[in-house]
Amino acid sequence: MHVIDHTKGQPSESETRNVLTESARIARGKITDLAQLSAANHDAAIFPGGFGAAKNLSTFAVDGKDCKVNKDVERVLKDFHKAGKPIGLCCIAPVLAARVLRGVEVTVGHEQEEGGRWPYAGTAEAVKAMGAKHCVKGEAHVDRKNKVVSTPAFMCETALHHIHDGIGAMVTEVLELARK
Repeated sequence: MHVIDHTKGQPSESETRNVLTESARIARGKITDLAQLSAANHDAAIFPGGFGAAKNLSTFAVDGKDCKVNKDVERVLKDFHKAGKPIGLCCIAPVLAARVLRGVEVTVGHEQEEGGRWPYAGTAEAVKAMGAKHCVKGEAHVDRKNKVVSTPAFMCETALHHIHDGIGAMVTEVLELARK
């Protein structure tokens, strides 16, 4: 959507980035376009969160509950779900499943800001408006029926080790579901 200068917290007017190029930079290795991802060749799918999920994988940052999900993301979510393979979603990424997988249970954390501790608490209402069930959790939530695991991560203003623990729990649960 646009590039943010995180030192200023503002969009950078003169800079553009390519999502695949940035993915390769961050992953420091071989990446593949999401269009190539097939549930038949993988045991699970995990979607990291952050503004990329809200701005590039969907239009949630602009359209909220009325967002559209990138067609490849939608296909991947539906294919893994239909194949009974687990899906992990971190931070804001649970909105992707809320939009695509009707009735799924996810968490984006708490539903009240609690003095600024949960600054994105309003996201829970959007999740519900999209037809998903929001579960109030500070760590990972497992929807065993749909094999969807979510964790709020940076939706909460907390110590980094708590965010790490929640993401670790999500990954562990996804791996457990993949073994079943």
